Amino acid sequence: MKKNFEEFNKWAIRHLGMDLESYKESQLQRRILNMMENREVTSLKDYMNLMEKDKEVKDELKDYLTINVTEFFRNPELFTALTKHVKSDLQTNFSSLKCWSAACSNGSEPYSLAMLFEENDIKLSGKILATDIDKIILDRAKKGFYFKNELKNVSQKQLQSHFLEKDNGFEVKKEIKNNIRFKEHDLLQSRFETGFHLIICRNVTIYFKSEARDALYQKFYDSLAPGGIFFTGATETINQPEKFGFKKIDSFIYQK
Repeated sequence: MKKNFEEFNKWAIRHLGMDLESYKESQLQRRILNMMENREVTSLKDYMNLMEKDKEVKDELKDYLTINVTEFFRNPELFTALTKHVKSDLQTNFSSLKCWSAACSNGSEPYSLAMLFEENDIKLSGKILATDIDKIILDRAKKGFYFKNELKNVSQKQLQSHFLEKDNGFEVKKEIKNNIRFKEHDLLQSRFETGFHLIICRNVTIYFKSEARDALYQKFYDSLAPGGIFFTGATETINQPEKFGFKKIDSFIYQK
């Protein structure tokens, strides 16, 4: 079976555009086997053949592997801490901020960031870059439509200020949407832009092997401007942040 998964990994680079070697093996293999079972396929070879014939099956797997779990203002207390540091450490030192929401999934986090900036009169340098490897979820993010249960951390005041009620749900207003630039991007393989004052990448690196995770932290550090901030997920404490050049300034918040 191990050899078969090695072949599958090579296939994934060619056909999915994903480097699966960097993902934790047990989690990855379990997810692939789950999808095979759903499609009533018993061998990896048959599953690869099926995906080559049926784009929907291929897109379905890619969407499943990229773990699209997020929400607006996820861990609200951490967003409160982030707001404090953006105002004290960034707004006071930079006239405008260049920001990146990496692995943005359905758009909840870049929209949360745009709302936070508007509410605190923080000036952006261009649009917030919001990236993800999954084209399907990016298409959804661009629409900016969410059901009520996806907005549990959004206050009534924010709902009225930043959303329009529509079709049994809520759509982000154009003035917030206009502050976001969505782009397809692979954290493991694509080139990183530089000069960011704030980078958010949350609840993603936990799925990678330690070597890939460390390489990613170094790339994020290199993408930040001096004094810039990196905000991680609530399960992603960076051990020895100084190894990458970071200084820990709060829980899950690091500065270059």
